[in-house]
Amino acid sequence: MVKLNKIYTRTGDDGTTGLVDGSRLPKYAPRMQAVGDVDEANSAIGLAIVAMGDRHEAAWLTVIQNDLFDLGADLATPIPDGADEPWALRIIASQVTRLEQQIDAMNDDLTPLDSFILPGGSPAAAAIHLARAITRRAERSATAAAVEVALNRQALAYLNRLSDLLFVLARRVNDNGAGDVKWVPGASR
Repeated sequence: MVKLNKIYTRTGDDGTTGLVDGSRLPKYAPRMQAVGDVDEANSAIGLAIVAMGDRHEAAWLTVIQNDLFDLGADLATPIPDGADEPWALRIIASQVTRLEQQIDAMNDDLTPLDSFILPGGSPAAAAIHLARAITRRAERSATAAAVEVALNRQALAYLNRLSDLLFVLARRVNDNGAGDVKWVPGASR
């Protein structure tokens, strides 16, 4: 369990931050950009939960927030050459599968798409779309970091699936797609 007695340590005042294994990186390193973007996505999901009120799907997002803390720890734990450390907290395939199952269950009830949709419709759906867009950025940051350092492929898959889940959830919150705002190509010409 994590125990934080003091919030500031001054160790990052030199522009570096610590990884789980004790090594340090510049705060601008691609790995740290990905960790920060995952944190931002998690915060946006928190805003979406508040916007959703008492909808039962908000509980799913709370589970996802916990997963994103795990994912941040995963990204912040270097994968050593050879076998991974048994203590390393990693996103696993069953977490990705759970997202896929939730997507499939929600998608069955949605009005089929006949156009691209604009982020919006209701305050809750707009908040979910914002979380989706930030999650997409986190995925881009993580895949960019994976070019430079070894990252857990399940963590990358989780981010990809999460943005899909948030898209489908926003449609569900928009009256199962009936409240979606459709894109009208060239509408302002």
